[in-house]
Amino acid sequence: MPHTVGYAPGVYDLFHVGHLNILRHARSQCDYLVAGVVSDEVAELAKGRAPMVPLIERLEIVRSIRFVDAAFVETVPDKLETWKQVRFDVIFKGDDWRGTPKGDRLERDFETVGVGVVYFPYTVHTSSTQLRSAVERLAAGHGTTG
Repeated sequence: MPHTVGYAPGVYDLFHVGHLNILRHARSQCDYLVAGVVSDEVAELAKGRAPMVPLIERLEIVRSIRFVDAAFVETVPDKLETWKQVRFDVIFKGDDWRGTPKGDRLERDFETVGVGVVYFPYTVHTSSTQLRSAVERLAAGHGTTG
């Protein structure tokens, strides 16, 4: 019987329902789900700022979600390099990647190693960026920085 390994990478900063939905949907489409938790350094490289929640805490949160069979710390931005370490059959991304240069590149790269790319609906009403902005506004309004 085939055993499908899925991979759901993300920063998972300020964990919210959108993250939970991606992991839930991903787990429903594979036999074993590995959540890739992006390191602080790689997240800062990709997003231009460090996550608010430290890696060790983000890893613990994601590892504790019942849909996740294993958590893996992503320390390189190249997903093919990560694949060489994890060896998954399908990678899951939010559909905000679909049809973008980075999504097209992801699909091309993974086609070369037989890995499928599956997109899930992006939760537009809740995002870590919005949560971060709200926290920063609150902190600024109270004269605190952290």
